[in-house]
Amino acid sequence: QVQLVESGGGSVQAGGSLRLSCAASGHTYGPYCMGWFRQVPGKERERIATIYTGGGGTWYNDSVKGRFTISQDTATDMLYLQMNSLIPEDTAMYYCAARTSVGACTVGALTGSGYWGQGTQVTVSS
Repeated sequence: QVQLVESGGGSVQAGGSLRLSCAASGHTYGPYCMGWFRQVPGKERERIATIYTGGGGTWYNDSVKGRFTISQDTATDMLYLQMNSLIPEDTAMYYCAARTSVGACTVGALTGSGYWGQGTQVTVSS
């Protein structure tokens, strides 16, 4: 079974930067896509950025466009999220997720057909 482990979270001041990492293991092929999602207690998990292997593109939530950059090492299936110009609204638990089958890389699709890490906390203070 695929295992995902996030790291790199922490506490920063508004305007600061963090780089999150996600290590994937236990899979034979793929992944087809990987992504970053975040969740605040009591609220629905939201998709932040996703990236598709094999020449696929990237997707960014409007709330992070121009500030966050998703990247992937296709040789190791390591996923990264460079977060710049952080604001308090970015405070959340950040999760990485992936799927090895063809399909959407959204919260809904990954809930049923993907794999999730345990999350890493990001806290941005003003």
